[in-house]
Amino acid sequence: MPNALTSIIHGRAGFLRRLAPAALLGLAACSTVNNYVPGFIKPYRADIQQGNWLTQEQIELLRPGMTREQVRFALGSPTLTSVFHADRWDYPYLFTPGNGPTEERKFTVYFAGDRLERWSGDPQPSRQPFQQKDTRKPLSATPATANPEGAPTPTVDGNAAPTGLDPSAPPSPAP
Repeated sequence: MPNALTSIIHGRAGFLRRLAPAALLGLAACSTVNNYVPGFIKPYRADIQQGNWLTQEQIELLRPGMTREQVRFALGSPTLTSVFHADRWDYPYLFTPGNGPTEERKFTVYFAGDRLERWSGDPQPSRQPFQQKDTRKPLSATPATANPEGAPTPTVDGNAAPTGLDPSAPPSPAP
């Protein structure tokens, strides 16, 4: 009685002999499909944000001698606290976008006892991630140079702004 595996490989139909090249071709195509598929066909890949987002404004709040609670209030709870390094708090940040380069920042604060001794780390951004860059153009004229003659500046409705401090005073007529 012939072996069952031998009959599948070398059998009358040679089923595995015909299936193997097609399977290998299919597997090879799966590994290179991402290089040739246009972006609108690729599946959506979500952005992944992990760790603490710190800003330069938060870092500027730090002062040597601050307590642990003051540092926690300024920077937030640390992501990493080690049992072996109780005098050190780590604030790592990792942003992996669906498309594009990964962004990684590290920031560490060091304590002596319960007081902040020093801190070190990568430069931090000046804004929160939800804040857009300010793309507005600066105003061309400042209020001091907008009306050098000292005439009252008209308001939105066309009337001159009141010169007194009383907000209930009627506006003076426009010249």
